[in-house]
Amino acid sequence: MLALTRKRGETIIIGDDIIVTVLAVSGDAVKIGIDAPRHIPVNRQEVYEQIIEQNKIAAETTPLAKFLARRKEYEQ
Repeated sequence: MLALTRKRGETIIIGDDIIVTVLAVSGDAVKIGIDAPRHIPVNRQEVYEQIIEQNKIAAETTPLAKFLARRKEYEQ
């Protein structure tokens, strides 16, 4: 992990097209702005984890997933 120190208004460049800017600092909270291309998803970690969990649930409840689960039970 790369750890960098930045002050309000300063930026970090990631690759050629992602810019992270420190917008404000208040106590132990830091407000950042992220400028990234639309095709690159940007999420808070807790939101990302919810998306992954919902995708797992959706994949398990598709007709194909149900069919494969029944088929596996039958083969045992």
